[in-house]
Amino acid sequence: MIKQLLGRCAPLAAACAALLLGAVPATAVAYPERAISLVVGYPAGGSVDLTARLFAEELAARLGQNVVVENVGGAGGTIGAQRVVRSKPDGYTLLLGSSNEIAIARMINEAVTYDGRKDFTSLGIIGTQPMLLAASKASGVTTAEQYLQALRSAPAGAFYYGSSGVGTTLHLAGEMISQASGTRAEHVPYRGVAPLVTDLMGGQLTFGMLVLSSGLPPVRNGNIVALGVTEAKRSAIAPEIPALAETPGFEDVDINIWFGLYGPAGLPADVAATLRQAVGQVLESAAFREKLAQTGGVPAEPGLDAQAFLDEQIEKYGALVDLAGIRAR
Repeated sequence: MIKQLLGRCAPLAAACAALLLGAVPATAVAYPERAISLVVGYPAGGSVDLTARLFAEELAARLGQNVVVENVGGAGGTIGAQRVVRSKPDGYTLLLGSSNEIAIARMINEAVTYDGRKDFTSLGIIGTQPMLLAASKASGVTTAEQYLQALRSAPAGAFYYGSSGVGTTLHLAGEMISQASGTRAEHVPYRGVAPLVTDLMGGQLTFGMLVLSSGLPPVRNGNIVALGVTEAKRSAIAPEIPALAETPGFEDVDINIWFGLYGPAGLPADVAATLRQAVGQVLESAAFREKLAQTGGVPAEPGLDAQAFLDEQIEKYGALVDLAGIRAR
């Protein structure tokens, strides 16, 4: 009886095993199996977009799939960031994010509902870029020392500096300069780099904060004057421009804009591991490091803890947001 029962069950067991084996390929597809969308929260041509395009090319080579940069501009990068937060956590929609939309935006804008710490999966810091304090030629100021002398001898409200908007990294760099030097230049927000540079060139604006890659062309064309970069050391791409920290009174100025790769929260562990490994490989590429350096960028060190880095940056920017009096909550 038992032998007969086992004999009858054997075909059924074999059929079940075949079904299970047949199901394996459908659920064990290696990531990625199709193209990846890399969202940039800004229009084409800016520092974030340029970094994204260099990085996308290298990432595609490591993953064996196309990585397509998608510009979703608006609201200081937050519209693109929100799109990634709301996307399916499968690794096919990623964000090339910067300090503005990941670390700062929620502090200053109540309309930003996502949390940079909780609503993204941090996949790696890609690099940083210094900012540039520049002056109009009409100002007669040509050095950081002269900048200090001018502001210290003038009444409050006599000088202004422009940035790309309230609460941007450029604005907060200006606030750090004021705090470190004990001076005060009033902030003028602009909608983009082009009108800011136009006003600097025309003398309608005395000083401006620019990302180095955006500021170098008008500096080298002789249209505006570079006073110093905001990182503690000079930039390899523009060693002729001193670091502000070299000038007494600016010793504590050390701030940059940074770029990282992010997915939505809940990204599967194996997908996140694949992407982190690929980021590390890109950062170890001499070709990528050289290309990024040519834009004014400084590649991050492979293996940097992206979450710990973000925590540190949020604390730094939070202090500057409070100093500027622009915290929304």
